[in-house]
Amino acid sequence: MSSLLWRPSSSRLRIQCVSHREPILRTSRFLQTDSEATASGNLKKDTWLFFDSLFPITLFHWDPRASVARFFENSILDNLKDSLKSLPIEGAEIISIEPRNKDGGAFVHIRYAANAIPDEDPLNRIEEIVNAEISKNGGVPSWLGLRPRGRAWVVRGRPYREDMYRFASQYVKVEFEGPDVHEEDLWRTLRPYGRIVDITAPTPVPAGTLRSSTVFFYNLRSAAIARNVIHGEALPTEGGKITRLALAFERPLKAHAIRDWLTAHPRIVVPVAVFLFGTLTYTIFDPIRALAVQGKMMNWFDYREYSMFQWLERNAFQRLPFGRRSVDTAPPAQGIWKDREEAETAMRSYLEDFPSTISFIHGPQGSGKTRLTDAVIKESGRDTLVIDCAELSKAGSDTRLVTTLAKQTGYWPVFGFLNSINSMLDLISVGLIGKPAGLSSSLDSQLKQILDTVERGLVRVSSSHKQATKKSEKVTKQRSEEQVHIAEQRELEKVGGRHDGRVDVVAGTGPISELGIGDEPITSKDRLGDPLPVSHPQPQKASNINKSREEIDALPIVIIKNFATRSGANSDEILTALSNWASGLVENQVAHVIVLSDNRENAKRLATALPSRPLGYIALSDADRDSALRFVMSKLHESGYNKDVTSQDIELIERLGGRANDLELLIHKVQNGETISSAVEERISRGVGELRKSAFGDDSDDAKSLPWSREQVWVVLKQLAAKDEIPYFETLVEFPFKGDDVALRRMEQAELISVVAQDGRPTGIRPGKPVLKWVFKRLLEDKVFKSLQDIYLNEKIIATLESTLKSCEQELLTLKELGSQEKPWFGSSATNERAEYLLKKMHAAGVKLERLEKENSALKKTLASKPT
Repeated sequence: MSSLLWRPSSSRLRIQCVSHREPILRTSRFLQTDSEATASGNLKKDTWLFFDSLFPITLFHWDPRASVARFFENSILDNLKDSLKSLPIEGAEIISIEPRNKDGGAFVHIRYAANAIPDEDPLNRIEEIVNAEISKNGGVPSWLGLRPRGRAWVVRGRPYREDMYRFASQYVKVEFEGPDVHEEDLWRTLRPYGRIVDITAPTPVPAGTLRSSTVFFYNLRSAAIARNVIHGEALPTEGGKITRLALAFERPLKAHAIRDWLTAHPRIVVPVAVFLFGTLTYTIFDPIRALAVQGKMMNWFDYREYSMFQWLERNAFQRLPFGRRSVDTAPPAQGIWKDREEAETAMRSYLEDFPSTISFIHGPQGSGKTRLTDAVIKESGRDTLVIDCAELSKAGSDTRLVTTLAKQTGYWPVFGFLNSINSMLDLISVGLIGKPAGLSSSLDSQLKQILDTVERGLVRVSSSHKQATKKSEKVTKQRSEEQVHIAEQRELEKVGGRHDGRVDVVAGTGPISELGIGDEPITSKDRLGDPLPVSHPQPQKASNINKSREEIDALPIVIIKNFATRSGANSDEILTALSNWASGLVENQVAHVIVLSDNRENAKRLATALPSRPLGYIALSDADRDSALRFVMSKLHESGYNKDVTSQDIELIERLGGRANDLELLIHKVQNGETISSAVEERISRGVGELRKSAFGDDSDDAKSLPWSREQVWVVLKQLAAKDEIPYFETLVEFPFKGDDVALRRMEQAELISVVAQDGRPTGIRPGKPVLKWVFKRLLEDKVFKSLQDIYLNEKIIATLESTLKSCEQELLTLKELGSQEKPWFGSSATNERAEYLLKKMHAAGVKLERLEKENSALKKTLASKPT
């Protein structure tokens, strides 16, 4: 009781609101001291009340409910003031009303006569009187205007009107300024304000820190009331000492609690984070990427495909002097590419059926693979996706490779930098949990992820075309039905079967005008019943064929260019991923797949990925003599070349063969003013330098890195310089190959030679390009180079012969030791026959060895002689 009596130390004390907000009622009173009150007989007492549920309890700084409640603050406090005007307490008056917005209530300071409450517990009596008066006047007002739920609570401590960012919670920390308060006493003090879930016992604390208990209230409203009512109350403890209670809200989560928990449990957090990241990527980015692939194939992002730009180009841009001009891309004259007709027919046949295998088009560079494919696909008018393996092989790192593939396929967005970050995170996770988190992915998995998304984009392209076809058919059918209906109506009007009664009404032709109909002819539709259907089969075959044709036309086409096992750090991973992906496309009939390669050997990887079905091979070779000559003559004539082409010029042109690249280079040089002879000579001379470097290497160290030996390539080169084609297996079994076909395959991949196949079996070897035959001949004319290579070859053969002689000599010595046995009565012994064979073999090897040594002596003299 004494703690609630205001006893100021000075004779006059000015009291006013100290809240950070402007109070609804601000008064200035002069309190009387005890002596003055006794003298005048007018002793006053002060009490603070806390009203709850006036406003929403603020949970965080940007709680929107608090902003809304501020609009009703003045009216709520006015209503509260009006409800307290006529309190049935002698001398009662309201000193101030201070809103406590963040705790959802308000403090009310009242003053009353000291002898107005004679009870032993005046605080509880005041609380009962105020609540009864409030209930009589409609209850405590609320910011929502709903049924009143608040009430008045006498402040048993002292109001703590702080304005810090400390928001209410169900956890209230009770600090003891004095000895610890027993749990039972603490529960008895706080239980009237709401149900208590738990009370923690005081724990040891550092010196100078108050001991405390944490009270967990079941309701947030109860915690807010207890905090504002009990703070500052003094409780007696054991030993007669007084303990002051200091209440403060405790955050349910400590500062950085989430961060600390995450860092303390990496074995749980890291796998969950990986799963969530993968789920986010799959659910959000993958559909966007599939849509981007569809947009690239259907030219959504190409402004040149829009009708507005095409109209501007036709009517505005091309009329300007600097505008773009359309280039005449007429096909070559009939007969120039006559040898391509079979390949075109095979390719069209492949595209006109559902995909069941991969079409593999192989031929040397410049044989017209790309031109043939572009012409057939342009004729079909279907959406096409092109993947260039040459560009992928040029990528120097995994990140650049993934970015290049994504750019070619339209895969977007792509986060290439994340792989490096994920690799770093994997290293960190190894240190934390002892194993990688699996964030970083290998190149194979990245390629597979991109190609799987591209496959979904291809499916979307096909579905889009099918829907467009159905919509077009529906519109066409509706228009056809409308036209049929209009034709029927016109026919009825002609025969008088259609009558409009409104015309007769207007004309007034008597009783018939009232009926609106007269004598009209009977048509087939006026019969009582339909004729019986005639039983005959319906022609559905044509409709099924048309439906299949539409489904095939809706399938996209995938072209994989430059499919070759060439140099490249990641060539194996690229080709393997593309092979598996292409086989999946044709097996699921998602798209037609066409693979372009320089030679047939590169198809092995595709055959491995598609073992159950044979590949569709389409072979292209160089143009024949007549076609190549017609091509050059037509191009020179189109460029305005008026000089006569002599028989010598024709012979020089024939040296280039039918390789399109070499022929186009010749045409370009002649158009720039060079003669045919100089252009052909320059091509052969340049080929000699390229051949020396690519086939033999600059030096011995460079030659060691080649996939073949100098002797192997020199033997093939000399034979092809003399013949147009040499037998494959005869070359394979002879020195220096001795059955090693790897060197021949590497030469074919380097385009030094071209292996001719028949029925899937190699039969012959030709120069990789027609012009290489003349390059080989020119190289043989270099006596120094020829002599040097012959010496190297002869030395290898001599070493082999010497090894043969030594082995024969060793075996003869062994046979000599066995010669002590008795001679047979009839015929010769086995040792004698073997010895005779070895002697003949030694004789042949010795003769050949002697001949080769003489050749080397003569060749060395050639090297020593001065060039003329």
